[in-house]
Amino acid sequence: MANRLHGKIALVTGAAQGLGEAMSRMFADEGARVVLTDINAAGAEKIAASINAAHPKAAVALKHDVTDPQAWQDVLADAEKAFGGLHVLVNNAGIGLSKTVEDISVEEWRKVHAIDLDGVFYGCKFAIPLMARTVKASGLGGSIINISSISGIIAGHNMAAYNSAKAAVRHLSKSVALHCARRGYGIRSNSIHPVFIATPILDGLVSHLGKDEAYAKLGRQVPLGHIGEPKDIAYAAVYLASDESKFMTGAELKIDGGISAM
Repeated sequence: MANRLHGKIALVTGAAQGLGEAMSRMFADEGARVVLTDINAAGAEKIAASINAAHPKAAVALKHDVTDPQAWQDVLADAEKAFGGLHVLVNNAGIGLSKTVEDISVEEWRKVHAIDLDGVFYGCKFAIPLMARTVKASGLGGSIINISSISGIIAGHNMAAYNSAKAAVRHLSKSVALHCARRGYGIRSNSIHPVFIATPILDGLVSHLGKDEAYAKLGRQVPLGHIGEPKDIAYAAVYLASDESKFMTGAELKIDGGISAM
């Protein structure tokens, strides 16, 4: 199928690399116009330029600190000015941290939650009014896609803050789904839960072990025997962004190579 997102306007946070880049590119390939946001403005602009080379005027890039409520309001206003509204919000920006509950500092705990959880809350809170207006005017369905993690379902001894934040994103997504359904906004909310994906979030382990050994080590933990690729998550995001998933809300997609079945 092609043009599965024709007419849709999407905003993707953390779009300068990794999952955000992959989702933004695939959204544009499927006919959407995309607002790419990132604290790394130059990186987002580079990806947007590449998208526009293939799909003229399909993408814009904006500098965005997801931990700042005012920045969210400014970015959403700019998105409306650029494309006229918003149908799809992808809360993807996030960081990882491997520390136990005893080892992590209070400052580190707060930073992980500020980016991985508060940023998602702000996105939902401030985007929903714009999305509801856009959905009503266009007749196309709205979709909030929150990128959680399999670590939001399966805990690790050394992932205290990351486990906590990503588990909260899972449940927040359900609360948002029920709220939007009750209000009749035509906006769905779901979460995606990847396992290890070949993105810069693995750079720490790669720098320690080397790419091949790092990926192999992680792959041995996955029943399918290997880690995932960014496009594995992008395919799922396209489905959730499209009206093919119009009866799916408050759910989670586990894209984890079978690890949660163990």
